[in-house]
Amino acid sequence: MNPRSSPCFIIAGLTLCFVIHPLSTKGATADESEPFLNNGITAHRGDSGTLPENTLAAFASAIQCGADWIELDLFRTADNQLIVIHDKTTARTGDRNLSVPHSNCETLQEIDIATGFRKTNNLSKKDCPPRYAPKLEDVLSLVMKQTKTRISIQPKMDCVMDAIKVIRRLNAMPWIGFNDGNLGLMIKAKALAPEAVIFWDRGANTNLSQDIQIAVQHNFHALIFQHHGLTKEKIEQTQAAGLQAGAWTVNDPKKIEALLTMGINRIYTDYPARMKQITLDLQTLPD
Repeated sequence: MNPRSSPCFIIAGLTLCFVIHPLSTKGATADESEPFLNNGITAHRGDSGTLPENTLAAFASAIQCGADWIELDLFRTADNQLIVIHDKTTARTGDRNLSVPHSNCETLQEIDIATGFRKTNNLSKKDCPPRYAPKLEDVLSLVMKQTKTRISIQPKMDCVMDAIKVIRRLNAMPWIGFNDGNLGLMIKAKALAPEAVIFWDRGANTNLSQDIQIAVQHNFHALIFQHHGLTKEKIEQTQAAGLQAGAWTVNDPKKIEALLTMGINRIYTDYPARMKQITLDLQTLPD
């Protein structure tokens, strides 16, 4: 089935597909009878509103929340390991400040990257225990235990080829997509992994006609817009070209509801459980 034409992707009319299953303790295969979820909820850096971002805990929680995609960020370390973290340094999230691409993976994984979350939310270590940046293969091992939620990789540097090598070695490609605003990296991802889903991130005021033309030319799956300035007309033009329309990153419940009502296909959010509840509430409204 072409995911662009799947009715589960069409949030206009609020026909959504939520199927929540517990995480399996066994390895899963992507050809099992039940398909991946297609409900338009992308957990931004995992369930990052309630747990430290880009951690295994946040990813596991996003799966339990029922998000169909988890977005994560990827760097290559000085010793050629792929580590999941958003910033070039650990200053914002960690208890020490190191350059991610200029440090060894083992050293980076000694840093408590829950530090920033703890400070922002005024939490103790008892409330929020230390967390450490996982390697890509650690996240793949977690995600491949189930067949409901996939991961979208945002390369924060040109590490696409390295990522695809790890993904293919672990036979993880059915669980994989890529997202970023860097067109060159998205073209490379699609060329090296034609089966991968590509979400091309766009700003609020880019040239829509040009964006659509490029996305269709390269067989991308979706345009994901910065949500400011999104209109129903913009969403409909994107969908008319056979692409999904998405928005990043939206946490305000009223904005989420407004975008869903306009027919958006996908929303990136730090609060996947909140978005799931909003969509379910909208489904129960009288016609």
